[in-house]
Amino acid sequence: MSRIGKNPVAIPAGVTVEVKNNVITVKGKLGELNQEFSDVTVKVENDEVVVERSTDHKDHRAKHGLYRSLVFNMIEGVSKGWSKELELVGVGYRASNQGQKLDLALGFSHNIVLNVAPEVKVETVSEKGKNPIVKLTSHDKQLVGQVAAKIRGFRRPEPYKGKGVRFVGEQIRRKAGKSA
Repeated sequence: MSRIGKNPVAIPAGVTVEVKNNVITVKGKLGELNQEFSDVTVKVENDEVVVERSTDHKDHRAKHGLYRSLVFNMIEGVSKGWSKELELVGVGYRASNQGQKLDLALGFSHNIVLNVAPEVKVETVSEKGKNPIVKLTSHDKQLVGQVAAKIRGFRRPEPYKGKGVRFVGEQIRRKAGKSA
């Protein structure tokens, strides 16, 4: 059995989980999330969500742990929320936001203006002497990761000087230059 899939997911106080017609709905103080599922059965039993598979077929085994993780991420998201922080490393790299519009200056001839999804809260922090930081928070883990990956994709960190957009705490593999 899948090690991840056989662990039940605890439902914290203030979160409701409903299963109808192969769709699981999770509601909490931060929002509501839906997920369609197949090849597994999802049961809500005494403040726990249990994901079970019908056979040991390869697809069923793969989806067993996947759907358990998705349910866990949904419950965690509507109760606590998810956040990612991006750091802009480079001379002249700046970030600012007006509501859901994120304005990035990443060394191109023009600024990049990104309209962020309304479910994701955007915040920019610029302190003198430190790299600008973009904070993304939401109840949907997949959406936060997708927006963060899109922002990082505008200027990936390069291995020689380390300039670019990186996650806070990310280690960049550095290379020696021509002189080495």
